[in-house]
Amino acid sequence: MGELVAISDLHVRYEENREIVSRLRPEGDDDWLLVAGDVGELAEDIEWTLTLLSERFAKVVWVPGNHELWTPSDDPVRLTGERRYAWLVDLCRRLGVVTPEDPYPVWHGRGGPAVIVPLFLLYDYSFRPAGTFTKRQALDVAEEAGVICTDEFLLQHDPYPSREAWCRARVALTERRLATELPEDLPTILVNHFPLVREPTRILRYPEFALWCGTEATADWPRRFRAATVVYGHLHIPRLIHHEGVPHQEVSLGYPREWQRRSRPPGQLVPVLPAETVVDR
Repeated sequence: MGELVAISDLHVRYEENREIVSRLRPEGDDDWLLVAGDVGELAEDIEWTLTLLSERFAKVVWVPGNHELWTPSDDPVRLTGERRYAWLVDLCRRLGVVTPEDPYPVWHGRGGPAVIVPLFLLYDYSFRPAGTFTKRQALDVAEEAGVICTDEFLLQHDPYPSREAWCRARVALTERRLATELPEDLPTILVNHFPLVREPTRILRYPEFALWCGTEATADWPRRFRAATVVYGHLHIPRLIHHEGVPHQEVSLGYPREWQRRSRPPGQLVPVLPAETVVDR
């Protein structure tokens, strides 16, 4: 019986990360892999990674992180905003990789059946520091603390007027799909780059960074859409927590400098069903 496994935040521009990714292999021929965003920034790196993984795993499901949506100055693919996302979706479809724009596949292997729901939702600056009531106030607090996300410079949001407007559009579109396309008799596996609830951000070393980590609009989605588990990345704090009775699994590889604080070797694929503890902080 196949295994459903997950990883995120591969960041293959680092040679150490690329080497780990080159060694990722399934345990069996029927294993599926969930890739919860931040494969890399350059189009050629993203294509290399997803091509490699799609050739090895029976099925790969990908959701974008913020890094895939950047438009770095040295990337020949100059598309920005929604057009860059569309380019990434087209790339995945050529490779047979499932994206948030495709029909939701049903997992029938170990722990199944369950509907896998890849999500692309972004963030809307609603995970604000205590005592702030507007985006501007929250950004001022973050800047005073020396915290600013590179998204502010490299993640373009056209044709939307702002990143939060793009987030609102994605949330509304996805909510409509979830309300009409999910089988009523199956649990779901919700896969998003950003956490769906704020709770995982409570232990951030720099709490102001939570601004760029999700949206309050999805706080009830794990319960509302019958999640057996939620898979996410972005925080680079791989762990398992339970929130309101639902497992939430952070499955990131992260940066080489972060591995020194972990008790397990980096690059371990995380079994999704049943949800299991992955590594400590």
